[in-house]
Amino acid sequence: MAGLHRRIPDDVGVAACATAVRAANAPRTGADYRMRSPLSRAIAICALMGAATIFIANARKAEVPVERMAFESFPMEIDGWRAVNDPPLDPAVLKVLGTDDYLSRVYYRPDRSAVGLFIGFFASQRQGDTIHSPLNCLPGSGWEAVSQGRLVIPAVAGSARDIEINRYVVQKGLERQMVLYWYQSHGRVIASEYTSRFMLINDAVRMNRTDGSMVRVIAPIPQEADGAAAEALAVTFVHSLFPRLSGYLPS
Repeated sequence: MAGLHRRIPDDVGVAACATAVRAANAPRTGADYRMRSPLSRAIAICALMGAATIFIANARKAEVPVERMAFESFPMEIDGWRAVNDPPLDPAVLKVLGTDDYLSRVYYRPDRSAVGLFIGFFASQRQGDTIHSPLNCLPGSGWEAVSQGRLVIPAVAGSARDIEINRYVVQKGLERQMVLYWYQSHGRVIASEYTSRFMLINDAVRMNRTDGSMVRVIAPIPQEADGAAAEALAVTFVHSLFPRLSGYLPS
């Protein structure tokens, strides 16, 4: 089991994300953007994040904490999937990420196939602690996005609708991973970073709430495989996971 656990890469995780966040304002060269989306996208997201942060931070009305269950009580077994907790994150990493609660585990099936799960919850995003896209975790950690798009999961368990999430494949040497992730807040599942920021501002004004979460599922892709089996494995886990999120990610 320990050998299988190592197949879920730690350096695609939040520690690398913290490094990327710390370096976000450092000067860039053209080579720095090899593993990023186009520069215009990055500029637009940064501008939107800055505007949202300034607007929300200057809101006068105090935000009332929402009730939720802590991730420490999240089930270690889900529909036959059994979990092993990842080592705790370093306090310095947590400080940079700004999460108020997080879950980092590997879930195994009886056949020993596995997926990595990370969920970060932000109680408030008023003071600059905003949700960071996993795409920002790639530079500097040796991983490169080789395929990126959206995936619609129809009639996901626990939802009366289809959900659209992000799907991308990352590669480091000969190792590849299927990564699914989405933003979730107030009962909504959002794939787009732009939409997530707009809804953050809207909810701050309309509901006086800026809490939100990011959910990420990783499945290893065997060598010589096309990724279809890894995607199916990750989607199967999402179906088991989704109905259990409601008490931990406030509606």
